[in-house]
Amino acid sequence: MSEHHHGHDHHDHDHHHDNHFTDMEARVKALETVLTEKGLIDPAAIDAIVETYETKIGPRNGARVVAKAWNDAEFADWLKRDATAAIASLGYTGRQGEHMRAVFNTTDTHNLVVCTLCSCYPWSVLGLPPVWYKAPPYRSRAVIDPRGVLAEFGLTLSEDTRIRVWDSTAELRYLVVPERPAGTDGLDEEQLADLVTRDAMIGTGLALAPEALR
Repeated sequence: MSEHHHGHDHHDHDHHHDNHFTDMEARVKALETVLTEKGLIDPAAIDAIVETYETKIGPRNGARVVAKAWNDAEFADWLKRDATAAIASLGYTGRQGEHMRAVFNTTDTHNLVVCTLCSCYPWSVLGLPPVWYKAPPYRSRAVIDPRGVLAEFGLTLSEDTRIRVWDSTAELRYLVVPERPAGTDGLDEEQLADLVTRDAMIGTGLALAPEALR
């Protein structure tokens, strides 16, 4: 069973669809090309930096939000009621004033986030969006066949699990709060944050078991 929550009625039409470069992206790409040709930068080094911000530094903000929700029932309740304010209380705010909504996974419901029209993404808590998030196949298939998409990410859910698909917009972006793994009662928030992956906060993965860090 899957549900698609569509919210693009007031979508930001300044977005460029299908991964066309924005003016700024085109300028950055041109500058990178010139610097590479002059031998001033190494493209591989740039790729490594981008990957670090995409998978490690950026998502660390969201991981701290999730870890605090796991460890603090009052904060978790606040996150459910007003994710924008709760997240901002930790110092993470959207650059363009977009609102946030936190959706919580449960034993019978799994949440998945997509942006079907372009690539709206919660930069303030997840950093740089992964390439696949912006790709047309993910944007379309996440709605049509979410269970199949999750399986391709290595996440096979029970047929009894309901999948809710949330469609991000320029005005409203989503953060998935994965279920807290078993065996983590004695961990502090920093240790808990180590278990929260970027994919878990998009919904294409689950939080890591504590054994994964040993």
